[in-house]
Amino acid sequence: MLSKKELVSKSVEELAPLIEKREVSSLELTEAVLEHAEKLNGEINAYVSFRRKKALEEAEKADAEIASGNYRGMYHGIPMAIKDNIYVKDEVTTMSSKIHRDFVSDYDATAVKKMREAGIVLTGKLNMHEYAWGITNNSPHFGPVKNPWNLKKAPGGSSGGSGAAVVADMTVATLGTDTAGSIRIPSSACGIVGLKPTHGLVSKYGVYPLAWTLDHIGPMTKTVKDAAGLLEVLAGFDKNDPTSVNVSVEKYTEQVKGDVKGLVIGIEEDFFFNRVDATVEKLVRDAIQQLADLGAKVEPVKIPALKYAEYAELVTSLSEASAIHHRDLLARPDDFGDDIRMLFELGELFTAVDYLQAQQLRRQLKQDFEKAFAHIDVLIAPTLPIVMPDIGDDLVDLNGEKVDLVENTIRFTGPANLTGLPALSVPCGFKGDMPVGLQIIGPAFKEGTLLNVGYAIEQTNPLKGKKPEILVSN
Repeated sequence: MLSKKELVSKSVEELAPLIEKREVSSLELTEAVLEHAEKLNGEINAYVSFRRKKALEEAEKADAEIASGNYRGMYHGIPMAIKDNIYVKDEVTTMSSKIHRDFVSDYDATAVKKMREAGIVLTGKLNMHEYAWGITNNSPHFGPVKNPWNLKKAPGGSSGGSGAAVVADMTVATLGTDTAGSIRIPSSACGIVGLKPTHGLVSKYGVYPLAWTLDHIGPMTKTVKDAAGLLEVLAGFDKNDPTSVNVSVEKYTEQVKGDVKGLVIGIEEDFFFNRVDATVEKLVRDAIQQLADLGAKVEPVKIPALKYAEYAELVTSLSEASAIHHRDLLARPDDFGDDIRMLFELGELFTAVDYLQAQQLRRQLKQDFEKAFAHIDVLIAPTLPIVMPDIGDDLVDLNGEKVDLVENTIRFTGPANLTGLPALSVPCGFKGDMPVGLQIIGPAFKEGTLLNVGYAIEQTNPLKGKKPEILVSN
């Protein structure tokens, strides 16, 4: 019989067959996850709220369904917490803000509806950067999330509670949102798998927006196969989301085999390997070499419009976010945290000309990526050019130079939001005690290809089975 510690440490792909065969019940798993999360939350601060009573009721229901022969699939009975900007009917969704501290939605987000249909148990809501507009998760309203690998360090954001909860076994898997990297950044910083799907593949209906044309929702998990399975749950057309695209949902789990023979990997040196931490760069290049050793080919590519990506991301995200929060910015500016109030005020300064020029740059960037993908299957780069600093630091070390944290954190993740292309972050090693992530970008709706490449990297065991010390001592 598995101990509670062993239970909570397992991935979905390990737990699913145990639940299906009724060797482990959803109820005992959910109780173990809740107990572990409640114990660690005082130190890590990943959860904003728990749903203990409702979660246990949902777990009992899942067990009854499975016992009656109605097993719904890989995620049936799996306990999961989600980022606190995703609506759950008749329950508080705070966006980790003061203004929406008591906001209650009268409907489920489409993602939550799909989770319920899959039989997932919802354990609670996870801390985040206020309104998803930041990368440190240092919340003035709900307190900072701490990185389980080193409690002095930031976990990345804005889905920092999600990243910390997964690696600390406080949830078996989770959902994050991503506007400039907010799934991939904490996934890299916390040493987990994070997938930003193609724009329009997963419905954003019922998710509080940050920037309409850049927002995405996607899985954050312990393993690549867990991400593939969760994407199967989430993907699909939704008439309630005007950006939703009507494409068939693939069996992503069946595409995760790790065979990369003949795969063509693109390397864009000028942008994605420019001004990168030396250890990070070496780890990413070593991982690419390992793929080459498995039969992949590596080709240099040029994507000229990348030089405009940071500007286009800045103008688009700030303008759209400021429009969303314009009324509250006028009526109650002091109720925003200092950092995001400054960003919203900055967003009010751009003109219509600035915004429309940024959209033309986005179009050019998309075309340049399409040209590159005519010759390559995926593009591989560091997820982050840096390793996250201490909580509260606005500057970060880059090869001995102190540089702006925000600018250098979203530098490599923003282009996939501008283009809407799928991007996957997987661990590729450590710098000291902190994990490092590698980013795989692919053509639209080729999530299966990305997940397969990510699985090949995962099979090299880049984290060497290492766990955060807080898990060893608890």
